[in-house]
Amino acid sequence: MADKSFFIDTTKCTACRGCQVACKQWNKLPATKTYNWGSFQNPADLSFSTFKLVRFREVESGGKVKWYFFPDQCRHCLEPPCKDTAEGFVDGAVIQDESTGAVIYTDKTRMLSSSNFEEVRQSCPYNIPRQDPGTGLISKCTMCFDRVGNGLLPACVKACPTGTMKFGDRGEILDMAKKRVAALQKKGFKKAQLLDADSIRAIFLVVDDPSIYYKFSVAQNDVGISRKLALRKLFRPATGLITGVAKL
Repeated sequence: MADKSFFIDTTKCTACRGCQVACKQWNKLPATKTYNWGSFQNPADLSFSTFKLVRFREVESGGKVKWYFFPDQCRHCLEPPCKDTAEGFVDGAVIQDESTGAVIYTDKTRMLSSSNFEEVRQSCPYNIPRQDPGTGLISKCTMCFDRVGNGLLPACVKACPTGTMKFGDRGEILDMAKKRVAALQKKGFKKAQLLDADSIRAIFLVVDDPSIYYKFSVAQNDVGISRKLALRKLFRPATGLITGVAKL
Protein backbone atom coordinates (compact mmCIF):
# COMPACT_ATOMS: atom_id res chain seq x y z
CA MET A 1 0.00 0.00 0.00
CA ALA A 2 1.32 3.46 -0.89
CA ASP A 3 1.60 5.91 1.95
CA LYS A 4 0.53 9.53 1.65
CA SER A 5 0.34 11.96 4.54
CA PHE A 6 -0.69 15.49 5.47
CA PHE A 7 1.48 17.84 7.50
CA ILE A 8 -0.57 20.53 9.25
CA ASP A 9 1.54 23.25 10.85
CA THR A 10 -0.84 25.10 13.18
CA THR A 11 1.71 27.92 13.67
CA LYS A 12 0.94 29.07 10.12
CA CYS A 13 -2.84 28.82 10.30
CA THR A 14 -4.69 32.17 10.19
CA ALA A 15 -8.16 30.58 10.37
CA CYS A 16 -9.10 31.88 6.94
CA ARG A 17 -11.14 28.67 6.54
CA GLY A 18 -10.21 28.35 2.89
CA CYS A 19 -9.71 24.63 3.54
CA GLN A 20 -13.30 24.35 4.84
CA VAL A 21 -14.71 26.01 1.74
CA ALA A 22 -12.54 24.01 -0.67
CA CYS A 23 -13.59 20.75 1.00
CA LYS A 24 -17.26 21.68 0.64
CA GLN A 25 -16.83 22.66 -3.01
CA TRP A 26 -14.87 19.61 -4.15
CA ASN A 27 -17.04 17.09 -2.35
CA LYS A 28 -20.27 18.89 -3.37
CA LEU A 29 -21.36 19.10 0.24
CA PRO A 30 -24.33 21.27 1.19
CA ALA A 31 -23.85 24.42 3.23
CA THR A 32 -24.45 24.15 6.96
CA LYS A 33 -26.78 26.64 8.62
CA THR A 34 -24.76 28.50 11.22
CA TYR A 35 -25.67 30.76 14.13
CA ASN A 36 -23.99 32.86 16.79
CA TRP A 37 -23.13 30.41 19.56
CA GLY A 38 -20.44 32.55 21.19
CA SER A 39 -17.50 31.48 19.06
CA PHE A 40 -15.96 32.46 15.74
CA GLN A 41 -15.82 28.74 14.99
CA ASN A 42 -18.61 27.87 12.61
CA PRO A 43 -20.20 25.48 12.17
CA ALA A 44 -19.92 24.39 15.78
CA ASP A 45 -18.73 20.88 14.95
CA LEU A 46 -17.98 18.37 12.22
CA SER A 47 -21.04 16.77 10.65
CA PHE A 48 -22.11 14.37 7.92
CA SER A 49 -21.68 17.22 5.44
CA THR A 50 -18.71 18.98 7.06
CA PHE A 51 -15.49 17.01 6.72
CA LYS A 52 -13.10 19.85 7.58
CA LEU A 53 -13.46 22.36 10.40
CA VAL A 54 -11.10 25.03 11.69
CA ARG A 55 -11.53 24.98 15.45
CA PHE A 56 -11.03 28.20 17.43
CA ARG A 57 -9.80 28.49 21.01
CA GLU A 58 -9.50 31.84 22.76
CA VAL A 59 -7.25 31.69 25.82
CA GLU A 60 -6.26 34.42 28.27
CA SER A 61 -2.62 34.26 29.26
CA GLY A 62 -0.76 36.92 31.24
CA GLY A 63 -3.58 39.38 30.75
CA LYS A 64 -3.48 38.91 26.98
CA VAL A 65 -5.72 37.00 24.62
CA LYS A 66 -4.11 34.21 22.62
CA TRP A 67 -5.75 32.43 19.71
CA TYR A 68 -5.29 28.78 18.82
CA PHE A 69 -6.48 27.48 15.44
CA PHE A 70 -6.80 23.79 14.64
CA PRO A 71 -7.92 22.59 11.15
CA ASP A 72 -9.63 19.41 12.32
CA GLN A 73 -10.19 16.41 10.05
CA CYS A 74 -9.91 12.62 9.89
CA ARG A 75 -6.37 11.47 10.72
CA HIS A 76 -6.45 8.47 8.34
CA CYS A 77 -4.84 6.17 10.89
CA LEU A 78 -2.25 3.69 9.68
CA GLU A 79 -4.21 0.99 11.51
CA PRO A 80 -7.70 2.53 11.77
CA PRO A 81 -9.71 1.38 14.80
CA CYS A 82 -12.93 2.42 13.05
CA LYS A 83 -12.23 -0.01 10.20
CA ASP A 84 -11.43 -2.77 12.64
CA THR A 85 -14.67 -2.13 14.53
CA ALA A 86 -16.86 -1.81 11.42
CA GLU A 87 -15.53 -5.08 10.01
CA GLY A 88 -17.02 -6.82 13.01
CA PHE A 89 -20.47 -5.77 11.79
CA VAL A 90 -20.36 -5.27 8.00
CA ASP A 91 -17.50 -6.42 5.79
CA GLY A 92 -16.38 -3.65 3.43
CA ALA A 93 -18.13 -0.81 5.26
CA VAL A 94 -14.75 0.83 5.83
CA ILE A 95 -11.82 0.23 3.50
CA GLN A 96 -8.36 1.66 2.81
CA ASP A 97 -7.45 3.04 -0.58
CA GLU A 98 -4.43 1.11 -1.85
CA SER A 99 -2.92 4.05 -3.73
CA THR A 100 -2.93 6.48 -0.77
CA GLY A 101 -3.72 4.62 2.45
CA ALA A 102 -6.82 6.81 2.89
CA VAL A 103 -9.53 5.41 5.14
CA ILE A 104 -12.76 5.39 3.14
CA TYR A 105 -16.34 4.90 4.31
CA THR A 106 -18.36 3.11 1.63
CA ASP A 107 -22.08 2.89 0.85
CA LYS A 108 -22.13 -0.27 2.97
CA THR A 109 -22.02 1.93 6.08
CA ARG A 110 -25.79 2.34 5.66
CA MET A 111 -26.04 -1.31 6.75
CA LEU A 112 -24.67 -0.46 10.19
CA SER A 113 -27.30 0.00 12.90
CA SER A 114 -27.35 3.07 15.14
CA SER A 115 -25.68 1.09 17.92
CA ASN A 116 -23.07 -0.22 15.44
CA PHE A 117 -22.35 3.36 14.39
CA GLU A 118 -21.88 4.46 17.98
CA GLU A 119 -19.31 1.70 18.46
CA VAL A 120 -17.51 2.77 15.30
CA ARG A 121 -17.53 6.39 16.40
CA GLN A 122 -16.38 5.60 19.92
CA SER A 123 -13.52 3.50 18.56
CA CYS A 124 -12.14 6.61 16.82
CA PRO A 125 -9.66 8.34 19.16
CA TYR A 126 -10.44 11.66 17.45
CA ASN A 127 -14.25 11.65 17.42
CA ILE A 128 -14.47 11.99 13.63
CA PRO A 129 -17.19 9.76 12.06
CA ARG A 130 -20.64 11.29 11.57
CA GLN A 131 -23.87 9.62 10.43
CA ASP A 132 -26.73 10.93 8.32
CA PRO A 133 -29.84 10.03 10.32
CA GLY A 134 -31.88 9.97 7.14
CA THR A 135 -29.86 7.51 5.05
CA GLY A 136 -27.75 5.85 7.74
CA LEU A 137 -24.59 6.56 5.74
CA ILE A 138 -21.44 7.48 7.65
CA SER A 139 -19.00 10.02 6.25
CA LYS A 140 -15.78 11.95 6.86
CA CYS A 141 -12.73 13.26 5.01
CA THR A 142 -11.71 11.01 2.11
CA MET A 143 -8.20 12.49 1.66
CA CYS A 144 -9.55 13.50 -1.76
CA PHE A 145 -8.26 10.13 -2.95
CA ASP A 146 -9.93 10.78 -6.30
CA ARG A 147 -7.86 13.94 -6.79
CA VAL A 148 -4.66 12.39 -5.44
CA GLY A 149 -5.11 9.40 -7.75
CA ASN A 150 -4.97 11.82 -10.66
CA GLY A 151 -1.86 13.63 -9.50
CA LEU A 152 -3.63 16.51 -7.74
CA LEU A 153 -3.35 17.76 -4.19
CA PRO A 154 -6.28 17.33 -1.79
CA ALA A 155 -8.64 20.31 -2.17
CA CYS A 156 -7.91 21.68 1.31
CA VAL A 157 -4.14 21.62 0.74
CA LYS A 158 -4.47 23.24 -2.68
CA ALA A 159 -6.59 26.06 -1.26
CA CYS A 160 -4.41 26.83 1.80
CA PRO A 161 -2.79 30.27 1.20
CA THR A 162 -0.32 30.22 4.11
CA GLY A 163 1.44 26.89 3.71
CA THR A 164 -0.22 25.49 6.82
CA MET A 165 -1.06 22.29 4.97
CA LYS A 166 1.39 20.11 3.06
CA PHE A 167 0.76 16.74 1.41
CA GLY A 168 2.93 14.10 -0.18
CA ASP A 169 4.75 10.81 0.26
CA ARG A 170 4.83 9.86 3.92
CA GLY A 171 8.60 9.67 4.27
CA GLU A 172 9.10 13.14 2.82
CA ILE A 173 6.27 14.59 4.91
CA LEU A 174 7.65 13.13 8.14
CA ASP A 175 11.10 14.48 7.36
CA MET A 176 9.65 17.93 6.64
CA ALA A 177 7.60 17.87 9.84
CA LYS A 178 10.53 16.84 12.05
CA LYS A 179 12.74 19.57 10.59
CA ARG A 180 10.03 22.15 11.26
CA VAL A 181 9.75 21.02 14.90
CA ALA A 182 13.52 21.30 15.33
CA ALA A 183 13.53 24.78 13.80
CA LEU A 184 10.74 25.98 16.07
CA GLN A 185 12.40 24.55 19.16
CA LYS A 186 15.58 26.45 18.28
CA LYS A 187 13.48 29.63 18.10
CA GLY A 188 12.28 29.09 21.66
CA PHE A 189 9.10 27.09 21.13
CA LYS A 190 10.18 24.35 23.53
CA LYS A 191 6.78 22.61 23.48
CA ALA A 192 6.75 22.23 19.70
CA GLN A 193 5.76 18.67 18.86
CA LEU A 194 4.06 16.40 16.35
CA LEU A 195 0.87 14.66 17.41
CA ASP A 196 0.76 10.88 17.00
CA ALA A 197 3.05 11.03 13.96
CA ASP A 198 3.80 7.30 14.11
CA SER A 199 0.13 6.29 14.00
CA ILE A 200 -1.66 8.64 11.61
CA ARG A 201 -1.48 10.22 8.16
CA ALA A 202 -2.74 13.69 9.14
CA ILE A 203 0.15 14.91 11.27
CA PHE A 204 -0.39 18.08 13.30
CA LEU A 205 2.33 20.32 14.70
CA VAL A 206 1.49 22.32 17.84
CA VAL A 207 3.63 24.59 20.03
CA ASP A 208 1.62 24.43 23.24
CA ASP A 209 -0.21 21.90 25.39
CA PRO A 210 -2.16 19.82 22.81
CA SER A 211 -5.30 19.83 24.97
CA ILE A 212 -5.55 23.62 24.57
CA TYR A 213 -6.18 23.27 20.84
CA TYR A 214 -8.92 20.68 21.10
CA LYS A 215 -9.35 17.77 23.46
CA PHE A 216 -9.54 15.23 20.62
CA SER A 217 -6.44 16.62 18.94
CA VAL A 218 -4.37 13.92 20.64
CA ALA A 219 -5.08 10.27 21.14
CA GLN A 220 -4.48 10.61 24.87
CA ASN A 221 -8.20 11.12 25.48
CA ASP A 222 -9.50 7.92 27.05
CA VAL A 223 -6.74 5.34 26.54
CA GLY A 224 -4.98 6.56 23.40
CA ILE A 225 -4.79 5.18 19.89
CA SER A 226 -1.87 2.79 20.38
CA ARG A 227 -3.38 1.25 23.48
CA LYS A 228 -6.83 0.99 21.89
CA LEU A 229 -5.35 -0.82 18.91
CA ALA A 230 -3.36 -3.13 21.14
CA LEU A 231 -6.39 -4.01 23.23
CA ARG A 232 -8.54 -4.59 20.16
CA LYS A 233 -5.95 -6.89 18.61
CA LEU A 234 -5.46 -8.68 21.90
CA PHE A 235 -9.13 -9.58 22.23
CA ARG A 236 -9.79 -10.29 18.53
CA PRO A 237 -8.45 -13.90 18.68
CA ALA A 238 -10.49 -14.56 21.84
CA THR A 239 -13.60 -13.33 20.07
CA GLY A 240 -12.88 -15.67 17.18
CA LEU A 241 -12.51 -18.63 19.54
CA ILE A 242 -15.78 -17.81 21.24
CA THR A 243 -17.50 -17.55 17.86
CA GLY A 244 -15.98 -20.85 16.81
CA VAL A 245 -17.18 -22.58 19.95
CA ALA A 246 -20.66 -21.17 19.45
CA LYS A 247 -20.77 -22.73 15.96
CA LEU A 248 -19.83 -26.20 17.15
